[in-house]
Amino acid sequence: MSTFFARIRQRFSSVTPLPEGIHHFQAAPEDAPPYRLHLRLRKDGAAVLIVNAATVLHLNPTAAEYAYHMVKGTIPERAAKEVSSRYRISRRTALQDYQDFMDRVRTLIDTPDLDPVTFLDFERVAPNTTDLTAPLRLDCALTYRLPHGTKADDAPTKRVDRELDTVEWQTILDKAWQVGVPHVIFTGGEPTLRDDLPDLIAHAEKNGQVAGLLSDGLKFTDKKYLNLLLNTGLDHVMLVLQPENELSWTSIKNIMAANLFVTVHLTVTPKNIKEVPGVLERLGGMQVRSLSISTSDASLQEKLHVLRNKAADLQISLTWDLPVPYSALNPVTLETAEDNLPSGAGKAWLYVEPDGDVLPAQGMADQVLGNILRDPWGKIYQL
Repeated sequence: MSTFFARIRQRFSSVTPLPEGIHHFQAAPEDAPPYRLHLRLRKDGAAVLIVNAATVLHLNPTAAEYAYHMVKGTIPERAAKEVSSRYRISRRTALQDYQDFMDRVRTLIDTPDLDPVTFLDFERVAPNTTDLTAPLRLDCALTYRLPHGTKADDAPTKRVDRELDTVEWQTILDKAWQVGVPHVIFTGGEPTLRDDLPDLIAHAEKNGQVAGLLSDGLKFTDKKYLNLLLNTGLDHVMLVLQPENELSWTSIKNIMAANLFVTVHLTVTPKNIKEVPGVLERLGGMQVRSLSISTSDASLQEKLHVLRNKAADLQISLTWDLPVPYSALNPVTLETAEDNLPSGAGKAWLYVEPDGDVLPAQGMADQVLGNILRDPWGKIYQL
């Protein structure tokens, strides 16, 4: 245990923990960088603190005390007063500890690639290795419709017989928020084919949820449409790159200029494998720093490792746990998980089909957990 947390644990060891509950904080739009905090206090006083729906910190009860005050926006002097009255320590010591905690979290916010274990004395845990009372993310397949000219087998269009309407999806977003899901990703099919996509992003933003989008991105060649999504509260995008299509590159250019966090997804095939190193060079030149690589051919696994190293040389990090287009295997997953499915499936994230059926993850159609509109949450997500 770190010196910092060992010290405050000794001070707080005999105190009754804070009540179990879920708490949120969203920075004001003018704050730079903008950030969101999501805190889940457990019965034993321990907590999970989620920073920008990306970094998950597992906190012991002592650290959870300070996280609670930070999320509540308590001014340092008042937090110190409350802590000193609950614990047998001076206000000066409580104020110092609280300031120290806030400084550590803010350093993490300002430096998203910083390792909390090495630099901040925080315990950073994989989402699937700690107890969760709700998933950290909900992947919402709004539609299985595809753009004209796309191969029909690129999405399971025959799996569902209807799409939920706007109100039904808003109900799902509300239900997810009420049980403590801080992050939603709108996917498909091609979600930009839904006219109500801006309304759904705006609804997630109103709740306080971080909203992401998985799309071919071709509609982002229209800057007005891109600005519409940005103004409704879109937080990040995974763009499915079509390297041979210059419109796809134009979309990346527009998104990067909008200062939106972008992950580019690239499907590697025997047909395009020789061109991929050049594609990575071009992405690096456009300052893309997050990449998801998958393949339609498992025999390319060894070559994917080479491409992963190429991406690292270009300072492009690999993202492995976001939903990816169908008929795709992820290189990190191929190394680490049986049956090519991340171990967080069904625990750290869930996948909702266009008709409301819930799967542990995309592609796991043989494991329907229930329907998120019809069934109680306790049936869908069993602790």
